[in-house]
Amino acid sequence: MTNILEAIKTIIENPISDIVSYYQGKNRINSVGDALECFIKDIFSEALNENDLSLKNQRYSEAFSYIGNQNNPPDIILKNSDAIEVKKIESLKSRIALNSSYPKSKLYSDEPMITNSCRNCEDWQEKDIIYAIGVVKGKKLQLLWLVYGDCYAADREIYKRIRNKINSGITEIPDVEFSETKELGRVNKVDPLGITYLRIRGMWGIQNPVVVYDYLFENTDIDTFKLIVVMKEEKYLSFPSEIRMLLERISDKKFTIRNENIKSPNNPAQLIPAKIISYRIST
Repeated sequence: MTNILEAIKTIIENPISDIVSYYQGKNRINSVGDALECFIKDIFSEALNENDLSLKNQRYSEAFSYIGNQNNPPDIILKNSDAIEVKKIESLKSRIALNSSYPKSKLYSDEPMITNSCRNCEDWQEKDIIYAIGVVKGKKLQLLWLVYGDCYAADREIYKRIRNKINSGITEIPDVEFSETKELGRVNKVDPLGITYLRIRGMWGIQNPVVVYDYLFENTDIDTFKLIVVMKEEKYLSFPSEIRMLLERISDKKFTIRNENIKSPNNPAQLIPAKIISYRIST
């Protein structure tokens, strides 16, 4: 079963920063966003060096129970394991656009924004979620964050409370017809002819991890490529000891695993034991 530590190992063994050029000849991919998503799928399925598309698809099928689309989170679900949401940005400190989906500490099967295919891909109710955030300049991947949602976002009740309050406030407007929707609201028959409707959508966003974890990193300069992984210590210890020991034995100044206390997304006064894993390629 694949996991994030196996993906880290794959990145270390196959350092690639120019991801668009890497995929152009293989998959006819020119979009930076598509190249980033392919890269994430490949490192989590051990398919990075697989040139045969049929075999690559077979690897995907073996590693993933679900591959989604841009409109419905998540982008990927690892079989019997974590979900992954891929986000591309073009600046080191750009905010992360989440569109109609609020930030997730976990992924739940009863969420209205996920598809039935996602909901039924396995027998599941709750999954840990990884935010894979790539900083891409030109054709090069300069920085890749792999951050677990429970280190980054508050519990869903925080966001649902705001969403529900807005929704209930809208429905209290007198003499307006509403209909059921997955969005914040929909107003029908706005005009006298009853031919105009208004969709009310939420556009969620979240601060860049560079800002969120600014107390952990003194130097955010980018050489050629940098990988930063943030997860709770208990999550790290849940992975097989074999892969943990393999990574911990790596003797390379460019690769580090360190213990840190991070602020709880639900209560910044509380600190959570975490593992920070980083790897860089120098110029």
